[in-house]
Amino acid sequence: MIKQGLELKQTQKLSPIQIQTIELIELPIQDLEQKVRSELEENPVLDDTPDQESSDNPEEQREVSLDSIKEDDYIPSYKTRVSNWGKDPRPEYNTFSVRESFSQTLSDQLGFRDLSPKQHDIAEFIIGSIGEDGYLRRDTDSIVDDLAFRAGIEATEEEVEEMIALVQTFEPAGVGARDLRECLLLQLRTMKPAPDTLNAIRILEEEFTEFSNRHFAKVMSRLGLNEDELKAAMARIVKLNPNPGGGSGELYDDRTQQIIPDFVLEEKDGRLSFTMPRFNIPELRINHKYADMLADSAGKCERSQKEAVTFVKQKLDSAKWFIEALKQRQNTLQKTMQAILDYQYEYFIDGDENHLKPMVLKDIAERTGFDISTISRVVRSKYIQTHFGIKPLKYFFSEGMENSEGEEVSTRELKKALKECVDAEDKRAPLTDEQLVQKMNEKGYKVARRTIAKYRDQLGIPLARWRKEL
Repeated sequence: MIKQGLELKQTQKLSPIQIQTIELIELPIQDLEQKVRSELEENPVLDDTPDQESSDNPEEQREVSLDSIKEDDYIPSYKTRVSNWGKDPRPEYNTFSVRESFSQTLSDQLGFRDLSPKQHDIAEFIIGSIGEDGYLRRDTDSIVDDLAFRAGIEATEEEVEEMIALVQTFEPAGVGARDLRECLLLQLRTMKPAPDTLNAIRILEEEFTEFSNRHFAKVMSRLGLNEDELKAAMARIVKLNPNPGGGSGELYDDRTQQIIPDFVLEEKDGRLSFTMPRFNIPELRINHKYADMLADSAGKCERSQKEAVTFVKQKLDSAKWFIEALKQRQNTLQKTMQAILDYQYEYFIDGDENHLKPMVLKDIAERTGFDISTISRVVRSKYIQTHFGIKPLKYFFSEGMENSEGEEVSTRELKKALKECVDAEDKRAPLTDEQLVQKMNEKGYKVARRTIAKYRDQLGIPLARWRKEL
């Protein structure tokens, strides 16, 4: 049986300006510059040069009616400008270094080797299979199969192993290793064969499992080492890099980056404020020539001229929306940053993490009147330059817990306190998670054992037995 009925739904349709504003809000300042340049190239109505012929006097601006073409009136905004950036178009700012792709650094080194075309292709395929942490986590058989099916290269296991060995000689030392043991050995074998280095190689080659489990007595007995020799070898091993690729894109990034602060913190006589560098973003306005063309053509009803006027009107609309979206982006970023600055005022004074209060997106949304989704877009990929370093805006957001006095403290403060407990422990008898709970309680932080385990893992602190030293 078919039933018919009416259903009333309420939907919200975003305007072109709202859509464009949302897109612009997400962009960091260097991407915004590219977006502005792209709009200037695509829309001839947009201009970034001073308008010498037009006047700032509103009475001299021409109003244009398009009644002869469309039913509604359209008044172009000739003098619409994004003029709230500040006086200095290129203020001083710091940047993070541009980083080259990790794979590219390996490929560049490959270019200096005298290889046959087939060897070069195999090595390139191996480089492409290396993860961002620098490890080659694939067995030789799989690489042989993929070379045949994906690259059309018939290679033997011996040929693949030969190129793996070649890649493992590249910088950074340890790259291309199949596991941690091989990674550490590759680094040791590049060093001068001193006694501590040779003992470290023996330990990893012959007693890696016992050494990893901190069974030091067994290691010394089996290898005939005394305590001082073992300590020297351990000191050599712990200085090695377990993540030659940098891990999680921290050292290398697949995209070349240059991070420029979107905000610059300023302090004067104990008062905090911030500026928003323009970088190389030009001041935009409507090109008066096209505006005049529209004005002169209004009222003329010939079909050919209607098409031209319609085209110009579309470009004028697009330009007007883009300029307005830039203004709204500017206002949104300013209000959001000011709210963060007010909320975390004590932290911004000295950069002490203990002064960083728990803060979530909702807190700033309530202060600004923006949606949580808008605050999330502002925070994403934005940075502020302070007198204690360049910080991403997301750094200032964290959940909170109560201390023994009922005061809310941030998770970052808790992690800092936990790290201090671990740093101060006796490494011959490291603190277990249960003991760390007691230490944290003594410091005034009420945390559960599972919380300690979670924070310890996030900080990269191993279990107690892994932290044990001689």
